[in-house]
Amino acid sequence: MTTAFDPIVLGGRRLASRLVMAPMTRSRAFGPAAEPTELMATYYAQRATAGLIVTEGIQPAPVGQGYPDTPGLHTAGQVAAWRTVTDAVHREGGVIFAQLMHTGRIGHPDLLPDGLVPVAPSAVAAEGRVFTHEGPKEYVTPKELTEPEIRRTVADFAAAARNAVEAGFDGVEIHGANGYLIHQFLAPNTNRRTDAWGGGVEGRIRFAVDVATAVAEAIGGHRVGLRISPGNPYNGIAEDNPGETYETLVDRLAGLDLAYLHLMEGPDRDLTGRLRKAWPGAFVLNPFTHPAATGPEALALIEDGTADLIAYGALFLANPDLPARLAAGGPFNTPNPAGFYGGDHRGYTDYPALAG
Repeated sequence: MTTAFDPIVLGGRRLASRLVMAPMTRSRAFGPAAEPTELMATYYAQRATAGLIVTEGIQPAPVGQGYPDTPGLHTAGQVAAWRTVTDAVHREGGVIFAQLMHTGRIGHPDLLPDGLVPVAPSAVAAEGRVFTHEGPKEYVTPKELTEPEIRRTVADFAAAARNAVEAGFDGVEIHGANGYLIHQFLAPNTNRRTDAWGGGVEGRIRFAVDVATAVAEAIGGHRVGLRISPGNPYNGIAEDNPGETYETLVDRLAGLDLAYLHLMEGPDRDLTGRLRKAWPGAFVLNPFTHPAATGPEALALIEDGTADLIAYGALFLANPDLPARLAAGGPFNTPNPAGFYGGDHRGYTDYPALAG
């Protein structure tokens, strides 16, 4: 029987276990340069016993920033600063992927340089407020991307992936979940286009497929993962029939030979099973455990074949040595939800935190 503590080869890299540290936005890249710090290197190195670390969301271009003090991968300084992080993780024997996250309409002009405004597939504002250095502010109506701008955005993802490899990352995860730009293209309520990037399912999945294809061509599919969250209403997404959209998406991506598919699961375990069956490669599951954080009981999902790898978020924050604690059956430090920014809350309720 396969267990979560057995090694697995992912994208040509041997992982010590099937335990993944989920991406969790942290807002620690202080200053206009949006560069990671030594403190971030320490944070990730402390968690290097994960089979795989997926970083906090990293904007592939300045306009992709949606929260204060999130890091980028689009300047030489950022590449050099990320090298301190990857070197620290590798010294501890870890494997680390950079999550490329373009937030699309989720953001505010106050967070962007040079008069930029948030962009999206359609000029549809999100409801609610975003954190800025001056406090929470209402979302603005985003600029609808033109076709040349869409192609430029695809190229930005590919360029950021090349920068990630230069910075020493073992690969990248494309963030197609949680209501950010790729998810905005996938969802009919945020994508009202009638051109080749909108309309029916084939049009709405095109941007995700184009990004994944461009990134795979840039650095090799074996270095690329994709994260999705079918039906997740976080950040104002509405997907009444996610099964058709995501089964079609998985079918179109199957030939790219990507390193993995990372599912941020909703309440529909049946859809999880269908996507697992359709995906030809490694299947990473961030299981639906709302309202609790994912706990040791999720290890059984490896044993019964539901997933190849399991992603933990909040528990990794509270327990940097989480794999050892899971192997020993505890004890576990309790996560503090009030102070939690990130990727383990599943987005199925209204959290005042940031979603990784």
